Amino acid sequence: MQILILGGTAFLGRHLVDVALTNGHEVTLFNRGQTNPELYSNVENLRGDRDGNLDALRGRNWDAVIDTSGYVPRIVRQSVELLKDAVIHYTFVSSISVYADFSQAGMDEDAPVGTLEDETTENVAEHYGALKAQCEWEVQSTFGDRALVVRPGLIVGPHDPTDRFTSWVRRFGQGGEVLVPGRRDYPIQFIDGRDLAEWIIQMVEHKMSGVYNATGPEKVLTMEDFIENLRDAIPSAGSAMWVSEAFLQSQGVKEWAELPLWISDKTGWPGFTTVNVKRAIAQGLTCRPLLETVRDTLRWDQTRPQDSNLKAGLSHERELDLLRTWKA
Repeated sequence: MQILILGGTAFLGRHLVDVALTNGHEVTLFNRGQTNPELYSNVENLRGDRDGNLDALRGRNWDAVIDTSGYVPRIVRQSVELLKDAVIHYTFVSSISVYADFSQAGMDEDAPVGTLEDETTENVAEHYGALKAQCEWEVQSTFGDRALVVRPGLIVGPHDPTDRFTSWVRRFGQGGEVLVPGRRDYPIQFIDGRDLAEWIIQMVEHKMSGVYNATGPEKVLTMEDFIENLRDAIPSAGSAMWVSEAFLQSQGVKEWAELPLWISDKTGWPGFTTVNVKRAIAQGLTCRPLLETVRDTLRWDQTRPQDSNLKAGLSHERELDLLRTWKA
């Protein structure tokens, strides 16, 4: 197949390129050339800007397009209108953040999605989920049963730019007492970017359509399971110091940022970490062992400067202060 990827040189995009090439497909990338521009010199690289400069795509045809970089409906609409007769199949990578209400556990793809009071807004930071939902609509309204919408949860593993997962791997690798939040049985979900990429390429190859939640693992993973896997996978790993949610909230610890993977019970979002993925599993989505993801993330992280600040996780000083106060 001839596959066009909008993006393709950052996190999920590069995994998609790797899988597509391994499977024998011909890949074309379209992006601004600002992130890892020399990463794939062995594929066709088209330069442009999704917002108004799509000239490099005009007059071309592909079997499929995978959109990894659509966040604003107006901009996605430009790509959709240009490519509606140029590609057979359109895959849009969305997010579970599209859902309007996370107060119920186990929501599936039919749950209501968020809407915008001001449909002219393009503030992604403030309206990320609702904007993604509108982007989905732009794709589906034009491509219909030629459209595949993938809603991942947290994507993790090597090359993760958010550090939400990597911060845990690095911290346990540093040893000592590690602050761990909340309940041991707290459910968490995430998916290795490589597993997601393999499944998306498989779905594209079969020209599958519809909407799919795509996160993991297949069975419930608790915070305690996660910590045990970290300790099993990392040599000389630190030891967990479990700290109550009430204490963390009294200290103003930021959920999902200072302590990634943790969203307190007080927030009332049990659905955010218990999304129903049966539809995707029925279509072949699988997750590699967590130990493998942890070990590969550790090896990748060790190639990066270890004295740099991560984008997520507690600072060393903040963690020490919290542990001292907790023990006191």
